[in-house]
Amino acid sequence: MQLTWVGRGLTAMGRSLIGFTATAMALIAGTAAQAQGFPPPYPDAVAARFPAPALRLEAPVFAPQREHFTTDDELAAQLSAVQRSAAPSARIELLSPGTSQQGTAIRALRFSREPVVSGAGSARPTVLLIGQQHGDEPAGAEALLLLARELASTVTGAADLAAVLEHVNVIVLPRANPDGAELARRVTSNGIDINRDHLLLRTPEAQALAALVQRYRPNVVVDAHEHTVVGRYLEKFNAVQRNDMLLQYAMVANLPEALGRASETWFRQPLLQALAEAGLSSEWYYTNPVTPGDLRLSMGGVQPDTSRNVQGLRHAISFLLESRGVGIGRLHLERRVHSQLVAMRSILRSAAAHADELIALQRAADAEVSAAACQGQVVVVAATTPTRRELLMLDPVTGADKAVPVQWDSALQLRALATRARPCGYWLAASATAAAQRLRALGLQVEVLSAPAELHAEAWVERTRLEMNRPDVRGTAADGEARMLRVEVDLLARKLSAPAGSFYVPLNQPLAHIAVAVFEPDTQNSWFANRLLPGLEVAMRVLQRP
Repeated sequence: MQLTWVGRGLTAMGRSLIGFTATAMALIAGTAAQAQGFPPPYPDAVAARFPAPALRLEAPVFAPQREHFTTDDELAAQLSAVQRSAAPSARIELLSPGTSQQGTAIRALRFSREPVVSGAGSARPTVLLIGQQHGDEPAGAEALLLLARELASTVTGAADLAAVLEHVNVIVLPRANPDGAELARRVTSNGIDINRDHLLLRTPEAQALAALVQRYRPNVVVDAHEHTVVGRYLEKFNAVQRNDMLLQYAMVANLPEALGRASETWFRQPLLQALAEAGLSSEWYYTNPVTPGDLRLSMGGVQPDTSRNVQGLRHAISFLLESRGVGIGRLHLERRVHSQLVAMRSILRSAAAHADELIALQRAADAEVSAAACQGQVVVVAATTPTRRELLMLDPVTGADKAVPVQWDSALQLRALATRARPCGYWLAASATAAAQRLRALGLQVEVLSAPAELHAEAWVERTRLEMNRPDVRGTAADGEARMLRVEVDLLARKLSAPAGSFYVPLNQPLAHIAVAVFEPDTQNSWFANRLLPGLEVAMRVLQRP
């Protein structure tokens, strides 16, 4: 069975320079990057392919002789200044949905021109823009600080971005990982990758994002990252990354097909045009495993763990933006920030142009998924489709385009590796109170049985078990010290005498497919596999509604 976005199941990033070979070291001869306080990873002929934007960006981070990115104190001060600058027609609210592991506030601004109606929720769609989940990828945060200033501006004209606020509300969260940013490293202070934690919610940073999403239910989510420029691409392909921006939207099993179509037509196509008009190159997002000798290139992962895919299962248009930046310090910083700004502006304008349709799209997806409970099949495990293609990179000496034939794992067409009959819901033992609370933090409806109930159920029976690191499109996920359980199971039909006080998670709710990802145990992101449920016996598939 194959799944595409036209069908049923359409649906990171490099680290610092690693292991330069003698050939790679010999390339460190240019002078362009030296002026920016970082050893150049390639000669001037390559650097010349990435000139600064014609219109210079005005921000403290671009000051002459500046050697560091925006600090957290500076970020807080800039957000406060934007809030104070609000025009009378706009409302700018400072949000702090949580704190990092080291106690630093995670800050956001909410922009709205929507009339206040007492007791009523928002009638306009919300766009959530997230930066710097990975602390060593700063361009998204720097771009979002500039974007916040633009949204607060009262200046009118052709470039007036604030006009989108007549149609959409916007939340700007520049830095989701303050601790990682301070240490200039990808992960949190306890070694977990936030962008692999949006289903498990083990980190306070991912919990803060989940709280924000639950409160405002965004219709569009943008996750700004940066991708590796040299490193393993130079080692494996003798090439340098060419594209200013890599892009991908939600591509995960069980995604309603209308979300994929809207992502492509309403957003990606205008985005490609905007980047091209700005003189910026783009490509589908891809990464390469950190494993030496592995030459596969893979589009972003198709697992329900990243922000992009989890927000897709919440029925938001969900985009990953990746500027070229990991491993090159401040080199080309203005261009990197500029490329993020061009992409974010395009997405905001597309959201404003389709505001009413976005609301209708999310409601229709909610209804479609809710109505599917107890019927048909659900995909439990999906994978990319191996193909081959030719990819443009750069010659590391001359800077000329270099065509590289590669094995390409495509997320545009998913393969269903495991399917099961879709249950009506999942039962959860009364002892699993912490799991029930975490389910609610994801936004799921969790019922408490007020009286004993006899349920037609299926139990999972373990057949094999293996302890391992959690797989990732780059190799393995950064999970701190945690290791997952990979199990094979059989299903055993049984009558379940569910006691009062135990829990029931129905699938006739909009976020049903998040529940599937949580409970089906033989997947790499399930809560059993990642030890958030202590055993298979504490949960079961329910085949008839209680």
